[in-house]
This record gives sequence, structure tokens and C-alpha cells, in this order.
Amino acid sequence: MNELRPKLFDVMKGYTKEQLIKDIISGIIVAIIALPLSIALAIASGVGPEQGLYTAVIAGFFISFFGGSRVQIGGPTAAFVVIIYGIVAEHGADGLIVATILAGIILIIMGVCRFGSLIKYIPYTITTGFTCGIAVTLFAGQIKDFLGLSIESVPSEFLNKLISYAAHIDTLNPTAALIGAAAVVIMLVWPKVTDKIPGSLVAIVITTAITYFARLPVNTIGSVYGTLSSSFPTPALPSADISLISQMLSPAFTIAVLAGIESLLSAVVSDGMIGDTHKSNAELIGQGLGNIFSGLFGGIPATGAIARTAANVRNGGRTPIAGIVHCVTLTVILLALMPLAALIPMTTLAAVLLVVAANMADWTTFLRLCRTAPKSDVIVLITTFLLTILFDLVVAIEIGVVLASLLFMKRMAETADVKSWKYTEQPDVTPGEAEKLRVLDRSIRVFEISGPLFFAAADQLLQIDSKSYTRVLVIRMRSVPAIDASAMKSLRELAARTKKKGIVLLFSHVNEQPMSVMKKDGFVDEIGAEYFLPNIVEALDYAERLIR
Repeated sequence: MNELRPKLFDVMKGYTKEQLIKDIISGIIVAIIALPLSIALAIASGVGPEQGLYTAVIAGFFISFFGGSRVQIGGPTAAFVVIIYGIVAEHGADGLIVATILAGIILIIMGVCRFGSLIKYIPYTITTGFTCGIAVTLFAGQIKDFLGLSIESVPSEFLNKLISYAAHIDTLNPTAALIGAAAVVIMLVWPKVTDKIPGSLVAIVITTAITYFARLPVNTIGSVYGTLSSSFPTPALPSADISLISQMLSPAFTIAVLAGIESLLSAVVSDGMIGDTHKSNAELIGQGLGNIFSGLFGGIPATGAIARTAANVRNGGRTPIAGIVHCVTLTVILLALMPLAALIPMTTLAAVLLVVAANMADWTTFLRLCRTAPKSDVIVLITTFLLTILFDLVVAIEIGVVLASLLFMKRMAETADVKSWKYTEQPDVTPGEAEKLRVLDRSIRVFEISGPLFFAAADQLLQIDSKSYTRVLVIRMRSVPAIDASAMKSLRELAARTKKKGIVLLFSHVNEQPMSVMKKDGFVDEIGAEYFLPNIVEALDYAERLIR
């Protein structure tokens, strides 16, 4: 149970006043970084700006308190924007709440079932493909507000969105575009001045002040969303029926997998920064609780945010207390300063997300994989990337994983090999084998099998032929690490065929897993345990005794 125990309980032993001060300072700084991102990501997701802060506060608290990392900072991230926007557009707010809560439940089940280590089996090509796809989709989604286009309803589909932009390009607001461009320039230049204060916050303060005092004709959060609530949310259950819940299972699973991948990736990165080891299953449970309560309090899906977590480490945060302070600080801002957020220009928030989208996509890695990776990996990469853009993340991950699995099985099947073998050259020496040349009687035939024998490769066993003069057939299996039920079926067919022809079937050097499967299947008892020899020398000696 220790691996499910929250990291907070472990690190409080020996907690010092000096570390408390560092955690408080770091928590406040991270809250300042999270403020503009939380609002911008919520708006980009098609929900109200307050919901971004609700998510950062509620989900962030549970992720820090119950998670398995010392320094993880939880909240809304750009990875969820595409899928949230699609859910809201099709199923409304209730659908989003149901999907968020279901995703939280799935994450808790994954943690309790110790699935934390299984996340690593999601291929790198899939994570790279959908990350770059999300970046492109997120970038495209900000063009309307960045240019100040007047579009009543922006389509959710990528191509239709671009067509809509082109059709309304005559409504471009030059003032909004200039304010947005100024915000981008500030965010790119400011880190050269100092990295203590986030460039996104500086850009928001400067462009908001210019827009407000110059009374520029630019849409703001207030003009689009009206008066913003500065009260703390109250928990409420969504209006849901069985039909809605069943429809939300697929997107909820995608949210859970995405949250698990991103949070554990963030935890691994932060481990390297502080020299610690996170508890992956406790982290999944913390993520699950964070998403459940985020949904109940009107928030959106959340996960570990790599950029905010790294900022926490750089500013001295070393325990979950920093993450909790970050939540408290955002709560104070929500209650006291939220009305001021109504003055922020929409083009500035779009500019913030344009920079986020540009930073989240690793195009260098994407292009390198396209050039150097095996063709099967490139197929998975490009397919996932295009499906994320043209359809949605649910389809992309589902098809990407299935395609990667099929190509992997094809690759493994190609490694399995069955070769007819004659002992006329120096054999590879293994324990129990003699270093000598050996000439065999032609009635003894040897076939050596290499690689795992599973359903995609089992048919190769049926290619083993037995000539009319064959009296003993030796199957050498020292290079077979594993077999499955399909391979057992093929072995049984081979045994039946040799028995019908009066040929003795011998097995040499059967490894532990294949032998265990054969015994459970009853195959060893049917063939006879004496026909399973420990190595090729003893198998050949036995075969020669049989023909004499």
C-alpha cells in the first residue's frame, strides 16, 4: 500500500520552516503563471473563463494533496482543449462534466490496479503525433480572436474552421491584430529581461492597460462573456442519463489516458530535476480525485502541467505544500480580483495560446522521426497527427494504438523464423553442447525455431515438412521466449501429422514460459515427458538411439 500513499505524507517528516518559506514563495509565483493560462485555456475550450480557475484551484489541490509527486502542479493544459471543445459543442456542459468525472473514476481504477507503469507502453510516435496535432489545432483555434474576426459560430472541424476564417477575412479588426501581435512580441522578448515574472502576465497587463485607457475597439472577456463571477463554486451533479453516460465513456477514456500520460511524463521530468522518484500509481489516484472534484465544482479536465511544475522546481518548491499554496493564491485572486479579468482583450489571450501552441509541439523531433524512424513508426506518427487535426483526439488515439499494435505484431511475426537445420557445421556452444562436428543420419531432421510464437506467427509451424524418409523430427526451441494458444494449436496439428506418419517428435531446449504453457495445455503428457530434452546434443543422441 505504500506506493498508493500520497507523497505529501512521506515528505512531511523533517519538514523545516526554511522549506515552508520556499514552498510559499514558489506557490505564489506558480499561481501568477497559472492565472492567465487557466483563463485562456478555458476560453479556448469553449467554456467560461472562471471554469479555468475553478479547475486550477480544485483539481490542483487534490493532485498536490493526494498525488505521488513532490512538486507536481495540476490544472488545465493545452492537451485537453481540442477534446473539451468537441464535447461542449456536441453534448454541452453536462456532457463535459460527465466525461470529466468518468475520466477521474477511470484514473483511480488505473491507479488502484497498478497501471502506472503501463502508460510507458503508449508508443512515442503516438504521443509525438497527437501532441503536434493538438498544437496545430490549438493554433488554428486562436486565429478568430487574434485577428478580431466577426464570426457568430466557429465550426469545430479543422478544415471547416479554416474555410470559415477565409470567408470572414473581410471582418478583420486591425486594432485587435496589432494588440495581439504586441502581446506575442512581449512574450518573446520578456524572458531576455527576466524569468522571475512570466511574459504572458506582463503581456496581459500591458495590452489590457493600453486597450482600457485608449478605449480601443477590441473585444474583451467582459464584452464577450459579461460579468465574471468572483464567488467560489458550489458542487453540483450534472443532469445526466444512461444514454449520455454511455456516449461519454469513449472521450472519458481518452481524457484519462491523456491525463495519465501527461502527468506521469511531467513527474518523470521533475524527478530528474530534484533527484526524487515519484509514485506513479498514487499520482494516477491523485489525478483521478482531481478530475472528479473538478467536474463536481464546474471545472474542466486537468492533469500535471509540465511548464508549471518546472517553474515550481526552479523557484524552490520541493513539497506538495507549494502546489497547495498555488491553489490558495488562485482562490484569493478568484474572490478578490476576478472582475478585473473582464478587461483583458480576447486577442491577448489568443496570443498567449498561440505561443503555448508553438512551444508544445516539438517539430524537430517530428521531422527527425519522419526521416529516420522505421516505416511502420512513420505511418503511426503521420496517421495520429492527421487524425488529431482532421477528426479528434479520441479517434486519433484509438486508431493510433490499434495501428501501432498491428504493426508491432507484424514486426514480431517477421522475427519468428523456422529453418530446416543440419548439424554439419560448428554449433553455437551452450551449456551441455559438445564442440564437435556431427554428421546425422538422413532420417533425423532438425528444425530450429527463433523468436516468439504467437497468433501472427503460429502458421510458420505448419511449414515444417517431414520427408518420406524421416523417422525422427527434432524441434529446437532454445530461441523461443514465449508461445500463445494459437502456437499451441499449431503444435498440436504438427504432432498429429507426425504421429499419423509414424514419426517420433522430439523437443530440444524448451524455455520456461513455453514449457509452462505446454504443461498446462496437457501437451507434454500427451507427447511424453521423455521426448523433451534439455539441449540439442542429448536430443540428437536420443534420436540416434531411436533409429538404431
